[in-house]
Amino acid sequence: MIFRKRRDRPKGPSFNMLIPNILTTLALCAGMTAIRFGIQGKWEAAVVALMAAGIFDALDGRIARLLRGTSRFGAELDSLSDFVSFGVAPSVMVYFWTMHSAGGLGWALTLLFSVCCALRLARFNIKSGESDLPPWAFNYFTGLPTPAGAAIVILPMLMSFEFGPGIVDHPALNGAVIVVTAFLEVSRIPTYSFKNFRVPQKFVLPTLLVVGLLAAFLVSAPWATCIAVLLAYIASIPFAVRSFGRLKKAAAEIQAQGLHGGKSGSRGADAAE
Repeated sequence: MIFRKRRDRPKGPSFNMLIPNILTTLALCAGMTAIRFGIQGKWEAAVVALMAAGIFDALDGRIARLLRGTSRFGAELDSLSDFVSFGVAPSVMVYFWTMHSAGGLGWALTLLFSVCCALRLARFNIKSGESDLPPWAFNYFTGLPTPAGAAIVILPMLMSFEFGPGIVDHPALNGAVIVVTAFLEVSRIPTYSFKNFRVPQKFVLPTLLVVGLLAAFLVSAPWATCIAVLLAYIASIPFAVRSFGRLKKAAAEIQAQGLHGGKSGSRGADAAE
């Protein structure tokens, strides 16, 4: 009787552990495709590709946490993908769409956006993915996230799809949008993070209804729906700043009360001795 030698199983991560990196790679490919369509002047296709990159980027981190497949390699790949998809692609799209008519100034402004995106990602990388905000501010970002910044930069382009060319495609307006968005990305202004947002039990059904309506509007009027969502997000920034300030003040008061209580306790112990 002949016994065959048992083959060792190949060592390495399982396919499930590769899913987050696969999604990140797809986001990178979508961002590069948006650049290609932008160079060709296919603006709607470029926007769709950029939206696909945003969807893949939103999924990869969540799935990595669910599968417990986070890694240093995945974090670096995600950062590089974000820079291409949300730092380079929007700049190329807006430059070939309208900013090229502003000459060297138009190119300088598009470069500014890409540089600020790179600086934001570098600031995030040196913290190894950890937030520089206190624990009580878990529902906030520091500055504008790069996917949101990319979406806001192409907002005038979306408006041109819905309302036609005119003021929205003027280099002056787009240049102002680029400068403000670039500043927000590298700023310390708090913005809402919906990663840890919890829906109360009584609002679960209404939330699902709203999501269903949003999906229906995306199918029937995609550009108008995207514009409305982006405008709502921009309008939320002042509210985020105000609510962050209130939380900061409340945290400072609680900390001060704790310190005062600790000092009173120590004084009482000294008196007892």
